[in-house]
Amino acid sequence: MLWLVNPLLQLAHHARRAVYRLLNVQTRGVKVMLFDGEGRLLLVRNSYGKTQQHLLPGGGVKRHEAPMAAAAREVREEVGIEAAELTLFAIYVSELEGRRDTIHLFTARTRDEAIADGVEVAEARFFALDALPETLSAATARRVAEYRREQPVAPRW
Repeated sequence: MLWLVNPLLQLAHHARRAVYRLLNVQTRGVKVMLFDGEGRLLLVRNSYGKTQQHLLPGGGVKRHEAPMAAAAREVREEVGIEAAELTLFAIYVSELEGRRDTIHLFTARTRDEAIADGVEVAEARFFALDALPETLSAATARRVAEYRREQPVAPRW
């Protein structure tokens, strides 16, 4: 069944981006820098879009949903983890995916193990900050550098 789901997710992903670009849609999203008890960072690989890239978990904020609630929901849905100590780190603006997006980045802690949902998320693993994968997205690398105070927090994602 997954052989059918992945192509459909890819198609939906590209169609959504085209509609957002055409209509100049403004969206709100969340990303979470989730750390385990050893200080390792959770990264995911999605089953749509650039599937080889490791990213921070996250997603869209629903209408009338607070960004912090969306962050907790997205982590729970994508990797089955209850995020503790959710704290707003920064707010960014992005126009990378054909839409005007406001992204709320949170930090959080967990004692749970990550389990990829197998639909949206193909892989979910914790990585030491000094041993991040080469396939880390550029935006995620910037967020890690900001978190480690190696560079200032930028306004753009």
